Amino acid sequence: MTRKTIYAFSKRAFLNPASTHLTSYIQAHIQTGEDGPDKWGDNRVIIADCKRVVELEFFLGTKRDRRNSLAKLDLLIKLLTQFRAALAKEITSIESTKGTKN
Repeated sequence: MTRKTIYAFSKRAFLNPASTHLTSYIQAHIQTGEDGPDKWGDNRVIIADCKRVVELEFFLGTKRDRRNSLAKLDLLIKLLTQFRAALAKEITSIESTKGTKN
């Protein structure tokens, strides 16, 4: 008998408008079990940009693994938030410079 994979969370979003025909996306899923949480489940975030793909795993097998997985995700969110702020500042700087094209 084959067990059906059940996800507590599963989401995919494209990172570029459909009009660009670019294949960038982010996909995330957290596997759970029929009878409750599954500490051996497949929990990952996949980030793809054109032909490059990065997969990040968040293992929940032990108490230490669970703490490490949350810390890894917290650090990623913190860094991406800082990156966004710096990128927005750079965009503002570029667009406020007089005499530049595009």
